[in-house]
Amino acid sequence: MIKKLFYFLLLIICCINLSAQNIEVYPTHWWIGMKNPNLQLMVHSEKIADKIPMVKMVAGGVEIADGITLKQIERVENPNYVFLDLVIDKNAKAGVRTFSFGTGAGTVKINYELKNRRAGNGTLFAQGVNSSDFIYLLMPDRFSNGDVTNDRIAGMRDQSLNRDSIFLRHGGDMQGVINHLDYLKDMGVTTLWMTPVLENDMPNRTEHGYAFTNHYKIDPRLGGENAYLQLSDELHKRGMKLIQDAVYNHVGLYNFLVQDLPSKDWLHQWPQFTQTNYRDQPLFDPHAAASDEKKLVDGWFTTEMPDLNQSNPLVANFLIQHAIYCVEEFGVDGWRIDTYIYNDLDFMNRCNKALTDEYPHITMFGEAWVHGVANEAYFAQNNINTKFKSNLQGVTDFQCLFYGIQPALMEPFGWTNGVNKLYFTLSDDFLYTDPARNAIFLDNHDLNRWYSVVDSNLQKDKMGFEWLLTERGIPQMYYGDEVLMAGVTNPDGWVRLDFPGGWKGDKVNAFTGTGLSQDQLSVQSLIKKLANFRKNSSALKTGEMMQYIPVDGLYVYFRYDDHQTIMCVMNTSDKPKTVDFSNYVERTNGFSKAIDVINQSVYNINSTFEIDGMDMIVLELGK
Repeated sequence: MIKKLFYFLLLIICCINLSAQNIEVYPTHWWIGMKNPNLQLMVHSEKIADKIPMVKMVAGGVEIADGITLKQIERVENPNYVFLDLVIDKNAKAGVRTFSFGTGAGTVKINYELKNRRAGNGTLFAQGVNSSDFIYLLMPDRFSNGDVTNDRIAGMRDQSLNRDSIFLRHGGDMQGVINHLDYLKDMGVTTLWMTPVLENDMPNRTEHGYAFTNHYKIDPRLGGENAYLQLSDELHKRGMKLIQDAVYNHVGLYNFLVQDLPSKDWLHQWPQFTQTNYRDQPLFDPHAAASDEKKLVDGWFTTEMPDLNQSNPLVANFLIQHAIYCVEEFGVDGWRIDTYIYNDLDFMNRCNKALTDEYPHITMFGEAWVHGVANEAYFAQNNINTKFKSNLQGVTDFQCLFYGIQPALMEPFGWTNGVNKLYFTLSDDFLYTDPARNAIFLDNHDLNRWYSVVDSNLQKDKMGFEWLLTERGIPQMYYGDEVLMAGVTNPDGWVRLDFPGGWKGDKVNAFTGTGLSQDQLSVQSLIKKLANFRKNSSALKTGEMMQYIPVDGLYVYFRYDDHQTIMCVMNTSDKPKTVDFSNYVERTNGFSKAIDVINQSVYNINSTFEIDGMDMIVLELGK
């Protein structure tokens, strides 16, 4: 009798899609042959818990004919949810199962699909993103409108569409990105990172994508699941990669799991609204107050973004399974993890490991917007003796930006100022297990545009990109920087303007060069030349780095391996400087010439040359 009841129960839940009773199951489908055979299904429907009989479990669970074992049923405070712990047998076959629950008019038919794994179709995915790549970050809503039919979607809360507003939706979508993948590839880009594409059915400010309302839906205004799949396929056809922007810390206020909470402890709850203190120090400060750490991790990011309680095992499983789902379903190659420092770090270690266990080559880097190299290294794999040890491979390297290239070009040279700050910052790389896994950048969707940071100085703008594409780490560029898009975050919409040429009727088209100024074309050309040179440069992609102490604003560093040596000369002074190759004999010895990789000028290693003020030269040494 017990076995019959269990089999009857499994007819309800095992392999579910949708029924007349509007039963929702997450994950929406799964795959056979996963390394981890365990699967936890969230079943969501009105009073669903009342329709499932209370059944006493037996040792080992109940194994059924199609290779699925029910190990446990978990109930929560809200009867609209039940959670089922399943084990998928290694011999289970792909296909749709149809089961019935109830009798007569109350019968519910529910389907669930187990698919063959993506790996079976020969498509290369989950490759990981590393220092040989060049990442292009864009906001789909602001890059290009390739499908005007999805500009507004009936029934969604945000019906805005106004390109004259810096906050409302502009209509860009994934078809627009697909249309211009060849532009990105020709420019030397190897990897695409978009701000989140999951459903954001919020009332306003949905252009940025960071307030999920359903993890298992791709926003239809961006083209939905089909467009995301096509984009992934088109990238891989071109030998390019896809990064997904993950948000584990919070969701949007209108997420169905917030509007219909499974349990009070699904979110971090406070007697009154409590915002995170945005301070990372309490996590590692030996003198920290526990209350400060709690506010950092458990406080909400904003009133519109409820904070998820990742110490709840059901929440943790939901998020981890969704991450695996996205990799398998959409062919994701790597992860950028939003607001990393505000997550439960033990959960993040578990999540990162679950991904690498299933996909050994996949990589992830986390947003660690902190101040100080030690602070930043704490959140990645590091050489620091601390109680908590992160398994995160890399971080977004704010230190190389704020305490590196920015002061190098914008501060006067001094003992501890100017380019010395860049030198100091990089000298602290010993704190990281592998600093080459950090993503380095000049700006992003939350920061002032690089061209505005350097006060619209063309030469400094170019020096920034020459540094970006020769420094250790994974270079990441923000869309439009190649054509001198400007703006400051006061408010943030000014750094999220439309890419010129992405909309029909645009008078300026950066994709074709129509209407661009000579300055814009020169920056675009510089990036294209250097990024494509980098694609074939073993030294820049994976080589070692050696830097010399800056002297009077002149900073020289090398990227090298057994096959190639690149010499980077950065003059941050306003005055010309003489460069003597003999001052860098550790790396120049044995070579006879140096070729400028941009303009092909040739220099004699046995002589000197002059570099203009505020200029940078990238040289390949030769025999």
